[in-house]
Amino acid sequence: MSDDVTAYVHELGRTARAAARDLNRRDPGLKDRALLATADALEAEAAAVLEANAEDLERASDEDLDPALVDRLELSEGRVATMADGLRQVAGLPDPVGAIDGLATRPSGIQVGRMRVPLGVIGIIYESRPNVTADAAALCLKSGNAAILRGGREALATNRAISRIMRRVLEETGLPPGVVSVVDTPDRAAVGALLGMPEHVDVIIPRGGKGLIERVAAESRIPVIKHLEGNCHTYVDGGADLGKAAEVAFNAKTQRLGTCNTMETLLVDTTVAGDFLPGLGRRLRDAGIELRGCEGTRELVPEAEAATEADWDTEYLGPTLAVRVVDGFEAALEHIAAHGSGHTDVICTEHYSRARRFLREVDSASVMVNASSRVADGYEYGLGAEIGISTDKLHARGPVGLEGLTTQKFVVLGDGQVRS
Repeated sequence: MSDDVTAYVHELGRTARAAARDLNRRDPGLKDRALLATADALEAEAAAVLEANAEDLERASDEDLDPALVDRLELSEGRVATMADGLRQVAGLPDPVGAIDGLATRPSGIQVGRMRVPLGVIGIIYESRPNVTADAAALCLKSGNAAILRGGREALATNRAISRIMRRVLEETGLPPGVVSVVDTPDRAAVGALLGMPEHVDVIIPRGGKGLIERVAAESRIPVIKHLEGNCHTYVDGGADLGKAAEVAFNAKTQRLGTCNTMETLLVDTTVAGDFLPGLGRRLRDAGIELRGCEGTRELVPEAEAATEADWDTEYLGPTLAVRVVDGFEAALEHIAAHGSGHTDVICTEHYSRARRFLREVDSASVMVNASSRVADGYEYGLGAEIGISTDKLHARGPVGLEGLTTQKFVVLGDGQVRS
């Protein structure tokens, strides 16, 4: 590991720690003013952000980057506007910091409650997705945390452009610019340095491919909020409204291919497969989706390739879908339990009791009835821009918004009480 890179990252950590303390001494209203001003600045300076993004895209083309990563990397005027809208939505959310829950009076006369407080300094390590730079910084700022952002080398120019805007606005607003830092080097040693400084960083959040997240989980000396992959299922039950189910399944796969909440496996009850699969199969093939199916699927959709056992466990992040005909509700539950990643799973059904059982028995971060898995998103859930979707059970699960970036401490209000 380069000594220069290690020293640089440790200095970012020291600056972030000091900035986090400073942030929570300031007027809380400054956070919202900074977010709104950053949103305006991003839109006003969109041309500079897109110019930097074009530089990254050209380099990605030269390096033959994976198409799913390119899709995540690419910005447009619309995506910049969505980033700005996310900042405004976060600014409009209630500030969780300082809220006291469950304040109760004990027999001694003391009042005991729990106050919501920031985690401190959060390191975010991510690939492509330059929108994460704005989203993560906004959520960390609103929840009173400092953020150290280490994006992938493929998005370095774009992340620099966004960071320059944000740090300038923070300074103009009267907040410490060190609250948001982008690790400004493509050197991979920076990741190791970030993972090894618990004295400066309280939590690590990785966003990216399975290899990145496994490395972070294995090497980090700091607690990690993570998800390994999004092998999301949609089960079309025998009691489904097939028209509704077709729209849900089609959207879940085609609305955007390279995201963790995209459907990767479609399960169809054998009692409705003959009425459902041929038509949906044609729509998916016309949309450029390759189907890999079980024997029952291929009887109804002959153009489907034969699925292997590996297909049931694969997060494709691309134009491929595994399809399996299952013998009823229990078989669907068994398949999801065996092959799911705990991210998002969907049942399409009009059968009330099966819907209730699915919600109760499927052990995933988001479980849905008659809705596309693409809805599993902080923005759609009303949390504002999310920092990630966690498949962990501790400390946060599902889309991680403001509350997931805070913790609680006990507070006691007394009037001279002592313990006898």
